[in-house]
Amino acid sequence: MAAKSVKPGVKPATMAQALTRAMRDAMAEDPTVHVMGEDVGTLGGVFRITDGLAKEFGEDRCTDTPLAEAGILGAAVGMAMYGLRPVVEMQFDAFAYPAFEQLISHVAKMRNRTRGAMPLPITIRVPYGGGIGGVEHHCDSSEAYYVATPGLHVVTPATVEDAYGLLRASIASDDPVVFLEPKRLYWSKADWNPAAPAAVPGIGKALVRRTGTSATLITYGPSLPVCLEAAEAARAEGWELEVVDLRSLVPFDEDTVVESVRRTGRAVVVHEAGGFGGPGAEIAARVTERCFHHLEAPVLRVTGFDIPYPPPMLEKHHLPGVDRILDTVARLQWEN
Repeated sequence: MAAKSVKPGVKPATMAQALTRAMRDAMAEDPTVHVMGEDVGTLGGVFRITDGLAKEFGEDRCTDTPLAEAGILGAAVGMAMYGLRPVVEMQFDAFAYPAFEQLISHVAKMRNRTRGAMPLPITIRVPYGGGIGGVEHHCDSSEAYYVATPGLHVVTPATVEDAYGLLRASIASDDPVVFLEPKRLYWSKADWNPAAPAAVPGIGKALVRRTGTSATLITYGPSLPVCLEAAEAARAEGWELEVVDLRSLVPFDEDTVVESVRRTGRAVVVHEAGGFGGPGAEIAARVTERCFHHLEAPVLRVTGFDIPYPPPMLEKHHLPGVDRILDTVARLQWEN
């Protein structure tokens, strides 16, 4: 058997390593990029995403802050107003809530308030979602709050390549970006060349990760691997499921989603956040409005339950899984 050919420089890398490299490359290319947050310096962050940055660029550019999220983001607002590009780490999803006043009153509104004269190029990194058995305040699916706040871009990678490419695009953006990092995918691996990363579509572009004809699974972030697994399992039932990775929740790539659903005639939205008022509700509404005459069944959703995030032992019941997705696809076929 012939040996598998490997391109020079390509080797297995984790999403965590790609995120670290994205910040490192951005800091090396642009002296206005500063990283700040709780334990991001000496420790390298609780997930070690900022590991080595303080050693390479100094504590002035990779700065440990007090445990005060409102103060961290408030300082970032001032830095951005004076021409810097702060990259803020919120240590966990539910730790970010004390910073909401700064986020909503200033970060999201400054460009509009100044009639475009003062953009705020701030990237707010938020480890989010479940799948790691975290205790209370450590595993929220908080994307609905950000999506519902006009003035913010909201993006979330699901692959190693997107982790690097979308973070670079976020740091380069003159608009504030909430960059949601799926905690359970930090250690996912893929072949990747850190010295010459492949170009990926930027913010605002969805991608079809798997083609199919029976129905479209619309998803993002931590739910993408689950949807791909469900699509593979669905073949045993004779279903060929298409999987669309949104990548960007705001801006939302409506055209790619609509094109897919019009082709398959059925759609299921999958995400970890709760169903009531979650991103899937807006997505389902938009798909229904634009695809009504192409739909063979109602747009359905597979989501987390409408409860505060459960303790670790109940997490597997709360998170969307393959069985729940396939049961929902079966409902689409039955309702035809």
